[in-house]
Parts: sequence; structure tokens; C-alpha cells
Amino acid sequence: MSYLIRVLLPDTPGSLGQLAEAIGLVDGNIESVDVVESFPDGTVMDDIVVSLPKGAMADSLITAADTIDGVEVDSIRPFSGRVDRRGQIQMLAEVAAHARNIPRAMEELVTVTPRSMTASWAIVLDDKASADEISRVAASMAAPEDDGSHPNDIDITAARILDADAEDWIPETWGLLDSSLAATPLGSTGMVLIVGRTGGPDFLASEVEHLGQLGRIVGAILS
Repeated sequence: MSYLIRVLLPDTPGSLGQLAEAIGLVDGNIESVDVVESFPDGTVMDDIVVSLPKGAMADSLITAADTIDGVEVDSIRPFSGRVDRRGQIQMLAEVAAHARNIPRAMEELVTVTPRSMTASWAIVLDDKASADEISRVAASMAAPEDDGSHPNDIDITAARILDADAEDWIPETWGLLDSSLAATPLGSTGMVLIVGRTGGPDFLASEVEHLGQLGRIVGAILS
């Protein structure tokens, strides 16, 4: 079983090595490490994908992290495969190749984005397809089912975090299980990319910025 463990640790030589050694002592195998954000106080937030032997408990990773001074576990959740930021390059090439076939291009986008953003799912909505309602263009396999609700307006003019409790256009299913949500417009196309992270953690400012950059690039390609 593999887990994505998000940890805050000192940005000093040896800190990650100590954590890796502690994870190894509980038979954890690190599959990928990704620096999510660096902070002014000299700490960094890392996403680490770790596989554990059959029968091992995820709590053992928290216990291992707690043995290292200055390391704090922000969250831990099941995760299949590795964090793949580089996969975005291939995805953007596919979007460019199918730029005249919007549904196909958006299928490429929602297939790759969850893994590259350590999210659970992705959905693309079209705000300009109809004057009366918003339509769903594409959705990843794990995305919530279309519940039949069709908002007539969404306020996504820049990449930002979404509040499922405060924004009445968001379907109830998107916020289930304490899901964290973020969205970005795809340039001037009228389409919006929404990503959800079931069970959290919340999207950090650097992740929202990354999502916005992705949206601008995809929008430029499609335009």
C-alpha cells in the first residue's frame, strides 16, 4: 500500500536524509519526493510517496516522522503511484496536438492533472457553451458524478481556493469527506479547471499559483 505523506521539515542539510532513514526503519520505501513550498522561517513542505509492506499501518509513518526533531506531519492519505510533475509536459503536448478537438484535449488535461497536483480528481466546466447554464466538458475517473445541477454563473476569474460551504454553485458532492477544492480559468476560453483533494489537505498558496500557471498555458494553447 502506498501513502502520500505531507511533512513540514527544516530546510537544512540532512533533515530529509534523517526522515528517509526513519521511514526505512519501519520498512517504508520512498517512491518520490516533491518540494511543495518553502517558507520564510526556514522550513519546507514536502510531499513524499511511501509504500509499506502488506499489513503495515500508515500510523507507523507518523511515528517514524515524530522521531526526527523539527519534523511535523501535516497529512497522510492513500496514494497510487508517484507524484508526476513532469507528466504535465507530455500532457501539454497532447493538448496542443488536439487543440481543435476540445473534448479530447480536456480529457488529456483531467487525466494527468490529479497526479501532478496530488489531487483526487479534476473537472473542466465550460462557462460559454450556453447562455443559460454551465456544462461539464471533461472529468477524471475519480471525479464526482454529474448530479444534474447546472449553475448559470461561476465566479472564477483567477486561480483560487473554493469554499464548498460558502459558494452555492458548487455541487454538494464536491465537498464530501472534507474535500479541498481549487480552480483556475483556462485563459480566455471560458472554461474552468477544478481540482479536488478528498480528505484534504488544503491547497497551499504555491499549489494554487501552480494551478493558475497551468491554466494560463492551456488557455494560450487553445486560443
